[in-house]
This record gives sequence, C-alpha cells and structure tokens, in this order.
Amino acid sequence: MITVNCQSSIKIADNGVTVYFDPLNIDERHDADVIFITHAHWDHFSPDDIAKVKQDDTIAVAPADVAKQLPELGFAPDKIMSVTPGQQLEVAGLSVQAVPAYNIHKDFHPQANNWVGYVVIINGTTYYAMGDTDALPENESIACDTLFVPIGGTYTMDAAEAAKFTNKLNPEIVIPIHYGLVVGTTDDLNKFTDMVNNQITIETAIAL
Repeated sequence: MITVNCQSSIKIADNGVTVYFDPLNIDERHDADVIFITHAHWDHFSPDDIAKVKQDDTIAVAPADVAKQLPELGFAPDKIMSVTPGQQLEVAGLSVQAVPAYNIHKDFHPQANNWVGYVVIINGTTYYAMGDTDALPENESIACDTLFVPIGGTYTMDAAEAAKFTNKLNPEIVIPIHYGLVVGTTDDLNKFTDMVNNQITIETAIAL
C-alpha cells in the first residue's frame, strides 16, 4: 500500500515491510522499518515526524549532512546508514540505490551537497523516489515500476519537465509529489496529467 501525505512524505507498506521517505506532517504511529531522507531541508528532514514513526530498531538512511544529526534523534550508530549518489546497498533486506538529486541552473539543491533520491526494491517492485531535483540526464535510464516525481517547479522540475522525464522512464505508475504545500497547485497537476503518456497510470496523493 502506498500513501502520500504532502511534499515528498511517502509511506510504502508491503507484506510486513514499512518504509518512509521524508516523513512530514503525519500522525504518531511508530511503525517504520526504514526511514529514507533525501536531504536536509525542513520539508524533507523533519525530526518531529521522524520521531513519530521511529521504532527502537528502525534504520535511517540519509546523506552525510543529515546522517550526522541522527544520533541526536535516538538512532544508534548501527541503525544509521550514510549514503552518497551512486551508492548501492542492502537495508533491512531491501535492495537500495542512492541516485543524484540536484538543480542544474538553480542554487536550492547544489550537486556538491551530495543529496539523493532513492531506488528501492520492495517485494519485487521497484520504487524511485526522486527527492528534490531537476530532470537529470544521468537518471534517465533508471528502471522502475513506480515513480514519485516532483512537479511543483521553483525548487524542482516543473510539471512539463516532470512529464517529459516520466515519459522517458516509462514506469507502470507515476505519483506526482512536491506540490500543494509550498509551491505548485492543481493547475500543475492538471498540466502534468495532460502531458504524461496514456499507457502510464497516474495516481494522485492521498493522505497518510
């Protein structure tokens, strides 16, 4: 089951495995097996929301600047995995690849920060949560079943860029994210929907 709250706050619960990406503005539930953080901005790295889903044995995966803050949130060293773009690893039995996430002509998400998106295989299904990024040429060959793509513009790709990128990856399902809270409106969603190839199933966000 996939649920999306706001921004890039995603929960995937599948056959006893529960993972979160960038939890934000959610209720207390303490059910996370793994928490993936894409980068350090407040709407992606929210200590209060991490505390709401963290269990004693939850593993946190994050880029280095976030990972160094996780001990303060109660994560033991063996429950913290610091990642860099291009790194492949296994986390709680899941196959994970950290991939680049940055802006090309904007300063909000510099490539030098080594922030990431994640490609995660859960029970045979491949999910790609992009994080805050532009449409990067080095990510155009990523194979995934379900794509979480930012569409709000300003800090990420806009709706048209997101649709073009989605069509290149050609996932079975695409779920637009990162609109409706800080930037991006239903007009962006409608534009994105109109431009995505018909064979790709579009699912819109539902509340956690």
